[in-house]
Amino acid sequence: MKHIFAFESIEEYKKHESLIQRFSDRLNEYQEILEENFALTEAPKAIVWTSAELATSIFSEIPIPAFTNKDTIYITPDLTAWRKLMIEQLDGKDLPHIQHFYENFSENLLFTILAHELTHHSDLFVDEFDEERHDSIWFEEGMCEYLPKKLLLSESEFNGITAVETELVEVFTEEYGLRSLDEFGSASYKGSLSSIMFDYWRSFLAIKFLVEERYQNDVRLVFEDYRKWHDGGRKTSLSSYFNIEQMMEKIDAR
Repeated sequence: MKHIFAFESIEEYKKHESLIQRFSDRLNEYQEILEENFALTEAPKAIVWTSAELATSIFSEIPIPAFTNKDTIYITPDLTAWRKLMIEQLDGKDLPHIQHFYENFSENLLFTILAHELTHHSDLFVDEFDEERHDSIWFEEGMCEYLPKKLLLSESEFNGITAVETELVEVFTEEYGLRSLDEFGSASYKGSLSSIMFDYWRSFLAIKFLVEERYQNDVRLVFEDYRKWHDGGRKTSLSSYFNIEQMMEKIDAR
C-alpha cells in the first residue's frame, strides 16, 4: 500500500508522524492475519492520512474521518479529533462514565478503526463497494467492527468497548431502534451522528452475538452460512436468515 500524506502544513504532518509510523507497522501485521485467515487477497492501493477537517469536507462529506473509497482508505490519525467526535455522538446525553471513556479514547481503539477499513477488503464479503445491494451491509460493517476489536484489543479493552456500545444501543433504541438491521444506513448522513453510529453499534453487537453465542466462537462457520445465503439466491433478508432480530431482542432485554 502507498502512504499518502494530505495535510495543510508540514507541522501538522510532523505532529502525527510517529503515530502514523506505529500504525503503519501494526497494519502490516494485521494484514498478514487477514491474508492467512480471512481471504484478504488484494490490499487497497493506498492510505491517505489527512486531517479530520479535510477528510470530512474535501475528500468526503461523511462526518466520520475514516472511510474507504473503492481501493483507497482515508483516515485522520488525530487522536484529539477522534475523542471530540466520540463525545459528540452522545448528543449531549448525561452519560458521564461514557463521556469519561471517550475522553480517554485510546490509540489502540483508534487503530481498530483503521483495521476496520482494511477488513472491508476481505474476499469473504460477497458484495463490492460500488454495488447497489443494501440487504447485508450490517453484516459486513458489523464484522469489520468485530474482527479488529476481537483480534487486536486486550480482553479488558474489548469488554470495555462492548459495554459502552451496548449501553449506547440501550440509550438510543427509543429514538432509532424501530428500523431493521437490514436498513443499515437508511438514516446515515441525514440525521445526527448518533443516528449514524447507532447502526454500527448494533451491527457489532449482532455479529458478536452470532459468533460467540450462536456459532460458539467459530467465525468461519458464520461466514460459511453467510455465503450459503448469498449462493442460495438471497431468498430472504440476511437478518431473517440468521434470525438476528430475535437475538437482538434478547440483547436489548439484558
